[in-house]
This record gives sequence, structure tokens and C-alpha cells, in this order.
Amino acid sequence: MAAQTPTGGDAIGQPRRLPAGRKAELASYVTELGQVTVAQLAERFDVSLDTIRRDLDQLDSEGVLIRTHGGAVGLSAVPRPDTGLDVRMRMQASAKEQIGALAAGLVTDGAAIIVNAGTTTLAVVRHLRDQRDLTIATNSLQLPAEISPDVVRDLYVFGGQVRFSAQATVGPVSFHRMSPGDDLQIQCDLALIAVGAVDAASGYTTSNLGEATMMAEMMDRATQVAVLADSSKFDRRLFARVAELGRAHYLVTDAAPPAALGRVLEEAGVKVLVAGDNA
Repeated sequence: MAAQTPTGGDAIGQPRRLPAGRKAELASYVTELGQVTVAQLAERFDVSLDTIRRDLDQLDSEGVLIRTHGGAVGLSAVPRPDTGLDVRMRMQASAKEQIGALAAGLVTDGAAIIVNAGTTTLAVVRHLRDQRDLTIATNSLQLPAEISPDVVRDLYVFGGQVRFSAQATVGPVSFHRMSPGDDLQIQCDLALIAVGAVDAASGYTTSNLGEATMMAEMMDRATQVAVLADSSKFDRRLFARVAELGRAHYLVTDAAPPAALGRVLEEAGVKVLVAGDNA
């Protein structure tokens, strides 16, 4: 007698497929909320926790959403302050790589650059392949593992409190002398600063107050400033202000800003560099 397939299941040895109706509804629900838990989804769709976990695993493998520990986030969601670096790296990944390649072109041989922690700045670092003799100062704990030793003359990591979710330190933008005395102050040619949001009225913002303070000080330590932000961050504002729009010399992004924001940036003297724009 032929084996019967349980209701809602699949034949033995066949990969389980998420019903199309629930797949679309689940993906839409995650996108709408931005970030959800397995428990929320199980209650919403009236299925077991194990079923939701399998559904999320399948949707993640198809690139529909990003599976997290205990839930999922939508691809266009604004990351929460405690969102892990591994999840952030998969959000807007293509846009970040485009921005990284373009921003890397601003870095010249022998330059001293200051780089804040972030998945977009890590993309820049991965594209620093042809430059040589760079001096880099950063609060990113991940950057030393991402950059090629061939391009670096000296690499410094700022001390301070460690934020494990961001793999970054938060503290003063300075270094202690080997002997007692005042802190050593630094000055760089270029600051590469990834921000969480860009808004005409609020300027550049981020979600963490300590990081905002540190990012502003990094800008003050550089002759030129390039702000990095993908287009999902336009016309949004977060808790802590980093700086006004005019503080940056460049805004490096993957798509042209909305018209109103673009006008304000132009009036502030910010040069917008768009990946793939040959103009």
C-alpha cells in the first residue's frame, strides 16, 4: 500500500515546501513589522514554533528575509541598536558593496584615514586593494581582519567600551602616550563615516549616543569627510545626531537622494557620489 503524506507535509525524502499563500503573507508581515520573533509569527499564523522556524529558514535561503536568533528581520528594516553585525552585513549588502567600491576611490596612497565601525565601512575596507602605505585609525574590532596587510603602514584601534553587537569600541578619539602626560591628538586626511540615517532637517544621525559623539569627533579630526549611507537611510532620523549635512564634503550612496533632500545637500555644499553614476 502506498505511503500516505500527512496533511500539510511532504513525501518522505522530499524537501518541505512552504505553502505559497503563507509564504507571501509571512514575508509581507515581516517586512511590515521590520523585526519579529518566532513566537509572534507562530501566534499570528496559528502554527507551531517548529513550523515557523522551518519557514524562516526557507525564506532566508531564498533571500526573502534575514533569519536571526529567535526570529527574522525584513531586508529593508532599519537595524535596531542591538542588531548583530552578522545580520547587519546581510542587509542592503549589494548597495553597501557598491558604496564601498566607490568610496575606496577617495583614498590615495600614503593617506591617513579615520574609519568608524559599520558594515558599510567594512565594505570600503574590502575594496582597498591597490592603495599602499595607509595609516588607519578606527573603532572597529572587525576591520583588522578585513583589510589586506599589503595596503597598511600603521593600523590603530581606539580604546574604550566594547559594544559586542557592533564589534566596536566607544570612547575618546585619541591615544595615550607611552609615558605619563596628555593624550596624543591625531589628524587625518579623510574620515569615512557610515551613518544610520540622513535627513534634511536632522542631518546625519545614528541610534547610539556614544557612537554619535565618537563619529562627530572623528569628523573633527579629518581634513575631509565622506559620509556613507545607502538609499534606505534617506529621509529618516534616529535618536542621536552626528552632524549637520554640511559637515561632510561627500555623501557616497547607491542611488540619488530624493529631490528635496538632494537640494538641501547641494545648498550645504555636499558632493553626492552615486555608485554606477558615470556623470
